[in-house]
Amino acid sequence: MAYDVIVLGGGPAGLSAALNVRARGRTALVVSNPLSENPLWRAERIDNCLGLPGLSGEELLTALHHHAAASGAEFREGRALSALRSGESWYIGVGDDMVQGRAVVLAAGAVRGKKLPGEAELLGRGLSYCATCDGMLFRGKRVAVLGWTPSAKKEAEFLEGIGCRVVYFDRPKDGSIQGRERVESVTCGGVTEAVEGVFLLRPAMAPGDLLPGLAVENGFVAVDREMRTNLPGVFAAGDCTGGPLQVSKALGEGQVAGQKAAAFAARSGPAE
Repeated sequence: MAYDVIVLGGGPAGLSAALNVRARGRTALVVSNPLSENPLWRAERIDNCLGLPGLSGEELLTALHHHAAASGAEFREGRALSALRSGESWYIGVGDDMVQGRAVVLAAGAVRGKKLPGEAELLGRGLSYCATCDGMLFRGKRVAVLGWTPSAKKEAEFLEGIGCRVVYFDRPKDGSIQGRERVESVTCGGVTEAVEGVFLLRPAMAPGDLLPGLAVENGFVAVDREMRTNLPGVFAAGDCTGGPLQVSKALGEGQVAGQKAAAFAARSGPAE
């Protein structure tokens, strides 16, 4: 199914964007990891969100999610791994599936952590960001999974289920991938393992990797007052656009991004 707007991220900015897309009569799909994997979920108390003092991160996210869902926004659990514009639509790869939208709102939060040494050079040559997408290519082989989210363990179990021999690194603080033409080994925490494949399972891809050509300044997505990026039909909101990294800012930017994305989709015509 095609949507008017695809929102990447289920935090305050993404949920605010989805709500405002629906308020303008347009369809919205929110693609995100489970709510419990959002960093805000672990906040014990939030006192600087006007009118909502004293809520925990879990309480606030749950309320925002229920509000967006009640408006008619749809949800898809998973990570966005690729994006391609064709005609007047964006096609977003989510796991091993593809979703289509007239406009996109980037709201996946601030990118935490830099690329590992060897990551860029060996991407597609034994290094992947999706176990369920590329796992069959490594059936019967020894692979490493570097997981930074609870759901990463499920993908590691999937690999074991199809016959891979998995070495799992839980939330590694450092690491590197070695190999000349293809992946040959991985090092984490001073331990080196010989492997034929490496799966890096982070909460989200860096926006610039997901959308080649996206303008980024000092590590954050560059936007104008209407939350537009330099790419047609792509808007951004929340922590990914820079500080202050606070809920109130994310909600406001999400509102603007949702409104402008809905208007863009309306000008482009109905989703097919």
